Amino acid sequence: MTPEEALAKLRREVDRARGRAGLTKAALAARTRLGHAAISRTTVQQFFRDDGYGPVPSVVTVTALAAALRLDAQPLLDLRDLAAGTANRASGADTPGTAFSRMSSVVPQGRVRPPRAGARLIGVIPPAALAFQHRGEADQLRSLLDNGGTAVLHGRVPAGTPVAPLGVALVGMGGVGKSQLAADHARAALTDGSADLVVWVTATDRSAVVDRLAEAGRELGSDSGEDPEQAARAFLAWLTPKAASAVAAPRRWLVVLDDLSRPEDLHGLWPPASPHGRTLITTRRQDAALTGLGRVRLEVGVFASDQATAHLAEALAAYGRMERAEELAALAADLGHLPLALSQAAAYLADTGATVTAYRQALADRATTLAELAPDVLPDEQSHAVAAAWALSVDHADTLRPAGFARALLQLSAYLDPNGIPGTVLTSLPARMYLTYHRNLAGSQNGARLPEVPEPVEVAEREVFLGLSALRRLSLIQHDPAIPQAVVRVHQLVQRAIRDTLSPDQHDRTARAAADALIAAWPNIENDTILAQALRSNTTALTRCAESSLVRTSAHRVLYLAGNSLGWAGQFTAARDHFDRLTDTTTCRLGPDHPSALAARHRMAYWRGKAGDPSGAADALAELLIDRTRVLGPDHAGTLSTRYALALWRGEAGDPDGAAAALADVLNDRLRILGPDHSDTFATRHELARWLGNSGDPIRAVAAFKDLIPDVERVLGPNHPGTLASRLNLAYYQGKAGDPDGAAAALADVLNDRVRVLGPDHPDTLHTRHILALWQGAAGDPDGAAIALADVLKDLVRVLGPDHPDTLRTKHELARWRRERTVREPPASDRS
Repeated sequence: MTPEEALAKLRREVDRARGRAGLTKAALAARTRLGHAAISRTTVQQFFRDDGYGPVPSVVTVTALAAALRLDAQPLLDLRDLAAGTANRASGADTPGTAFSRMSSVVPQGRVRPPRAGARLIGVIPPAALAFQHRGEADQLRSLLDNGGTAVLHGRVPAGTPVAPLGVALVGMGGVGKSQLAADHARAALTDGSADLVVWVTATDRSAVVDRLAEAGRELGSDSGEDPEQAARAFLAWLTPKAASAVAAPRRWLVVLDDLSRPEDLHGLWPPASPHGRTLITTRRQDAALTGLGRVRLEVGVFASDQATAHLAEALAAYGRMERAEELAALAADLGHLPLALSQAAAYLADTGATVTAYRQALADRATTLAELAPDVLPDEQSHAVAAAWALSVDHADTLRPAGFARALLQLSAYLDPNGIPGTVLTSLPARMYLTYHRNLAGSQNGARLPEVPEPVEVAEREVFLGLSALRRLSLIQHDPAIPQAVVRVHQLVQRAIRDTLSPDQHDRTARAAADALIAAWPNIENDTILAQALRSNTTALTRCAESSLVRTSAHRVLYLAGNSLGWAGQFTAARDHFDRLTDTTTCRLGPDHPSALAARHRMAYWRGKAGDPSGAADALAELLIDRTRVLGPDHAGTLSTRYALALWRGEAGDPDGAAAALADVLNDRLRILGPDHSDTFATRHELARWLGNSGDPIRAVAAFKDLIPDVERVLGPNHPGTLASRLNLAYYQGKAGDPDGAAAALADVLNDRVRVLGPDHPDTLHTRHILALWQGAAGDPDGAAIALADVLKDLVRVLGPDHPDTLRTKHELARWRRERTVREPPASDRS
């Protein structure tokens, strides 16, 4: 039996016993704690590793597993000895720091061998993290460095990367586990014989790099005296490949530059390119200086969801706790799958005995800071709690050009959607005014005089993008200008840590600045559905972390705009629910008679009607009208708006004559108070014309719309949604008045304009297609109507969903026209 076959059989025997016992790997590790020798979950994970790199388990590991599974240990130990190629069971001891023997390892070529004699380590490799997870980046790194090169640990490898680049950089934000990946690789290099010398350098500044390289040079016999720079350069010269020797074996080395803070610190200190040497860098920096010249970048991200859940389960099992996988998956998601946060959360739970649910509740509580959720003693010899993990990076980013507002830009981003912030939000005037204020403030703190009033627009759009570039270079954000709706992404815990540093006054000011920026970026016509969704998502994120700041003395306008945007996108039920929540919030915080609470009630009632409950909407508006008249007065714009909406929904509830009469009264008051060219006056004229038609007088409706359209075009323009809606209704009532051919022709023109102005997937565009199809059928083309309705039905299902009122209405009309293809009759539905 070969060593590989022995190791595979050993694993199979133990895995079968584990399966029969119904134990997970975490549970198996926990069970070993009941015996004489406990082993960690990480050790168990390594035992079952089958990727060709797993080390031969130690005697202690095999004995502990056999005892936990009630197996005869002797046959398993015999297999272990065959795999190791040794018979050294006498000591029964593991190499210090691990439960695996470092004297043997399975290598990819399928043979088992000890490391080269005299393998040497200079520096201190960080210990393996509890519940260390093997990741795809580790395999990528090994592949890149197998033939010599430099790795800068940062994330994903670009397509077309050469097999043996001169350099690879492991790069990523603080806390993703770059150093752990590098340490795992360095330990493997020592044990698998791929390096005769491993030098671990903590590269936080140039002096630290020089000192470690000089130490390496002296240990290898450099006679450069007391000058560290000379000793360091002598060591680099030693690394430089020499002419082949018939006697001496090539010098195989690995240099790890961990946590490189400033690329310029390596000026003159880069290890040389060598077919026998490998350089690995871990850094948060993404500067161009780290790539090029044959060096590539390997970006390291957060754990995948299954890795994050496994990490928590294994770490907690090592602490003697077993938790439900669903709860751990939810906690991992709350922590954004960030390895540093996961390990510290596990330690906190173990130290305090808190439940996972209680921890998640505390994490969701905006009054609790991340620092309060850190364990008293950090696990895995970590140097920073999550709350402080990015502080130095922020300080450094603030010094990069343009100096003085990278921090403020990150603060603003901390209140928006971590999954994507549109560029227009961060370059909007309110955002730039916020940055201008903070740059002035930073200048005053450095000795300059702070103006009493900030200069209007000192920060230009170009500077905002330079500031984003500075944050990207420190791996504090992801910045992708190619996706305008999601130019910036920020990890949710980076956001939380930044918000935790702000005073209550700074918190309120930043939240309201973010809200103002969203308002400024919101288009008047939502013809970009992806952008509209992104703006709503950013408003949701802002509300989640700073709702009290947005409802301080009144509700911010962005809260109403986000809800209306849902309705304009055809999500009527979601819009109703949004305003239902806003009504509760404003009533609770500001009082039931506050104008903000009354406005929220108005919008809730309106979207309630759109969601299919016109009678309920009318009843709610009737109650609201009493309160608005009492609080605001009969001539207030809000009171008039409620009278107007009440008339509409009474008509939709079955009283078209009453709706027309009420709208005529509202029109008189709006003409008196607002004037003839106000948009609310135009809206009232539009609805009055529509309800005249619905009450049985389409000729008067046509005349009213013909009078209205020139005025709307003159004041609002031909492309305004109100203008297009009036043109649609004019065409509709022309058909009702006996001209179906003219109606179809006019609707085709409206459709072209709505596609151009609103886009093909806008609900109003889809509705126009629906109405046009009906009048095509009424004009004598039932086959064309059925085909057009079938086409629009597919798009309605895709855009609005199968249960949306517009979808159901179109489905009903399609069935009708399929049944009555030869029937010429006017359509049964209309909508403005």
